[in-house]
Amino acid sequence: MKKLLYIDSCIRGELSRTKKIATPIIEKLSERYEVETIVINDLELRPVQAEENRRRAGGVVSEEAISLANKIKNADRIVIAAPFWDMSIPAALKTFFELCSLFHVTFDSDDKTCYGLCKAENAMFITTRGMKIRTGEPLEQATPYLKALFWLWGIKGFEVVARENFDYLPQEEIEKEISSAIEEGIKIAETF
Repeated sequence: MKKLLYIDSCIRGELSRTKKIATPIIEKLSERYEVETIVINDLELRPVQAEENRRRAGGVVSEEAISLANKIKNADRIVIAAPFWDMSIPAALKTFFELCSLFHVTFDSDDKTCYGLCKAENAMFITTRGMKIRTGEPLEQATPYLKALFWLWGIKGFEVVARENFDYLPQEEIEKEISSAIEEGIKIAETF
């Protein structure tokens, strides 16, 4: 069975509106994939700072970073669930990606350009936004970042399931939007 890496960055856990959308989509995908879940809240990640950067430049990378990067590299598909956070993604998720973006693991170079080493052909990003900011608008910076990162890693397919304005809609409308997003995600899952 092929492997799917599910990266859960739903900061509010079970209260997360993003997680309410992601859970049934992941359940659907588990019919076709062996799912491994990484819960970002459970990791105690430190940002790559000066000392870590010096070690990496000298070829010394932590076992944890190599292990996480290999999970990304070897996954057949990747799904990320994360809320819209300060116009992008949560800092802990960005830290996770920085740790996993490893030369000779998730990407390489031929001295002319970089190219990806990841096995996954497709990735999916599931998100909810409190404000009325749609995917592709200049104020929405999560999707452009993820597209660029996946390009670096060699992942060409990228699907987005997003809903917005949740901080200003009545609860009844939010529930309708969640149901609609789940339907959209399950439809994508059929060919993902």
